[in-house]
Amino acid sequence: MLPNSAPAEQLAAGPLEGIIIADFSRVLAGPLATMTLADLGARVIKVERPGTGDDTRQWGPPFSATGATYFDSVNRNKESVCLDLTDPADRKLARTLALRADVVVENFMTGTMEKLGLGFADLAVQNPGLIYASITGFGSAGGAALPGYDFIVQALGGLMSITGKADGGPVKAGVALVDVLTAKDAAIGILAALTARHATGRGARLELNLLSSLQAALVNQGQAYLGAGQIPGRLGNDHPSIVPYQLLRCADGPLAVACGNDAQFARFAAVLGRDELAADPRFATNSARVAHRGELVELLEQVLHTAPAGHWQTQLTAASVPAGQVATIAEGLDYAVSLGLEPVIEVQDPGGGPAGLQVRHPISWTPPLRVRSQAPPALGAHDQSVRGWLAADWTPTE
Repeated sequence: MLPNSAPAEQLAAGPLEGIIIADFSRVLAGPLATMTLADLGARVIKVERPGTGDDTRQWGPPFSATGATYFDSVNRNKESVCLDLTDPADRKLARTLALRADVVVENFMTGTMEKLGLGFADLAVQNPGLIYASITGFGSAGGAALPGYDFIVQALGGLMSITGKADGGPVKAGVALVDVLTAKDAAIGILAALTARHATGRGARLELNLLSSLQAALVNQGQAYLGAGQIPGRLGNDHPSIVPYQLLRCADGPLAVACGNDAQFARFAAVLGRDELAADPRFATNSARVAHRGELVELLEQVLHTAPAGHWQTQLTAASVPAGQVATIAEGLDYAVSLGLEPVIEVQDPGGGPAGLQVRHPISWTPPLRVRSQAPPALGAHDQSVRGWLAADWTPTE
C-alpha cells in the first residue's frame, strides 16, 4: 500500500506550504536538499540552463520513462524554468525570483552569484527575510577555487581511509554519501533558519561544504583521533570497538551480526550451542572480545558454517540477536514492504497519470500529510507559468 491512503479530508497540509524556494543548484547535494523541502510542501522552482539543464539529466544509463534515473532521484515535486543567467533579461527574472523567494539554494563556485547580482548581501537589502544557502566543496576561503566532487571529498576527507578491507586499498561508499549528508545538513539549516525568522523577521546566510559535512559525520572515528590520538584504519566490515559486529561466514554466504552488548553475545552463543563462550574470560566482555577478535571469529564461523545464513538469521532474530543477510537493493525494498514501512511512492505525470515509483521521504507523520507526488519535471516544463508569474506586477518588501 502506498502512503497517504487516508481520505483527503483527514490529511494535513505540508508544513512548508506557502514557502517559495529558488533552486539555483544542480547535480546532487543542492537538489536533494530542495527536494526534501518540496516533499514537505514548499514550492521549489528549479532554475536550469537552456538547452541542457541540470548536468544529471544526461547522467545515464539507466534511464526511466521520465529521464535519467539519477536526475529523477532528487528532483520530484519541482517546477523547471530555463533562464540564461548571462542574458540581462533572464538575469532580471532570476533576480525577481530570488527577491520573491523565502529561500535561495545555490552551489556555484564561490563568487559566481555575486557577479550575477544574485549574492546574499545584494538581495537581502530588498528581501531582508531571505534565507540563502550556499553549498561548496571546500568552503569559501582557502578551498574556494576547488571543485566539489563527492569522490574527491571522500578521498581527501578521510572516509576512504576507513572504508575497505584491512589488507586492501581504500574504497568509496557505494553511493555519493557526502553529497547526501550535505543535503541533509542544508535542509536542517534551512528549517532552523525559517524557525528563527518567525521570531526575528530576519533571514540568514548559510554556508555548507562537503568536506565539513563529511568530517562531522565521522562521529566515533573522528573522535578516536581527537580524543585518544588514534588514527583509525580500514577494518572491512568489522567494527573498531565492538565484536562481533561484522559479517560472519555461513554455509552459503555471509551473515551480518551485531552484538552491541554482553547480553546479546550470550544469547548469540546460546543459539550456536556454545554457551561456554560467554563465560570464557577472553570473550565475556566486549573489551575482551575486541582484544581476541580473531580467535572468537574463528570459533563462531566453525559453527555458522554448518548451516545457511537464512537459517541462522531466523534463529538469531527469534533470540533477539540483531542479524541479517546481505540483500540487494530490490530485496531491501521488499523487506521494508514486508515490515509495513511503505518505502515507495507512485509519482504522477502532469496529467495526473502514473509515471513510476520513487523512494519516498522517510518521515511518517501523524496526522498524515497531503504528500505531493509529482514526477521530476521535463526541462523548462514550467517556463510559461513561471515567467508569467515573475513578470506580473509585484513590489518587494523593503
